[in-house]
Amino acid sequence: MKNNHSRRDFLKASVAAAAAAGVPTALAAAPPAAPKGKMVKGLVWGMLPEKLSIADRFKLAADAGFEAVEAYTAEDPKVAEEIKKAADNNKIKITSVMNQAHWDAPLSSSDPAAVKKSMDGMKTSLQNAKLWGADTVLLVPAVVNPQTSYKQAWDRSQKQIRELIPAAAEAKVVIAVEEVWNKFLLSPLEFASYVDSFKSPWVKAYFDVGNVVIFGYPQDWIRTLGKRIVKVHLKDFKMGKGWSPVTAQFVKLGEGDVDWAEIRAALGEIGYAGTVTAELDEGDLTYLSDVSRRIDRLVFGM
Repeated sequence: MKNNHSRRDFLKASVAAAAAAGVPTALAAAPPAAPKGKMVKGLVWGMLPEKLSIADRFKLAADAGFEAVEAYTAEDPKVAEEIKKAADNNKIKITSVMNQAHWDAPLSSSDPAAVKKSMDGMKTSLQNAKLWGADTVLLVPAVVNPQTSYKQAWDRSQKQIRELIPAAAEAKVVIAVEEVWNKFLLSPLEFASYVDSFKSPWVKAYFDVGNVVIFGYPQDWIRTLGKRIVKVHLKDFKMGKGWSPVTAQFVKLGEGDVDWAEIRAALGEIGYAGTVTAELDEGDLTYLSDVSRRIDRLVFGM
């Protein structure tokens, strides 16, 4: 399956890379108690080197200490079967599917062809999830831009998602909408309202810890969204002195401005016991093992 880097590019589109500062004392400090409930440690498919075979990528995930993978949409049925076999052989759970079609063709588009492409991509993603035993499909619901107003993004995306709910219910797979840098769902209260408006157990929230640092505090979002959260992405973000585009950047877990002690506390308060999935750069066994250990310490409190 083709490894898609558009998500990472999209998230970093307006941020210039800069040299990371030194590791803060938060990494060395003794952590408080971990959240209650058994959380599952996962990583996104794009963190596993594309040059490896599908089987070897799953083996690498297992060797690095991960229990779960968030796979990308597989349009080819043969590839989907290969992914299932490799995951089973390596005892790796595919807990979610990152839908791919919404990047180039958002549900909020005014172009019927783009909307159809996006809807077809979601239907394929739901089928993938059912085959792989995943309980969630990640969906970026809309994009606000000069061509699409905020209200249009809201109304158009809701209309299409409502049409997808029967398919999600049939597959027993949750549609999890995520907040990204798309100028949409810009506060936890709005995010909660958007999810609640569907009045369906098949539409919930996929919360990304790092994506909200530039305009909020992730622990606040977690506490506000509460039980609406079905999956969590792990990233860290460093604002830099004076919040400058020159210094702001995504960084290694524990080396940014995320207060991981507060993240642990907030996840514990809402009783979160789902998958926490790293969404970072790809790398080898040494790199991925380091990511795994950081999750153990920062998120699990080990």
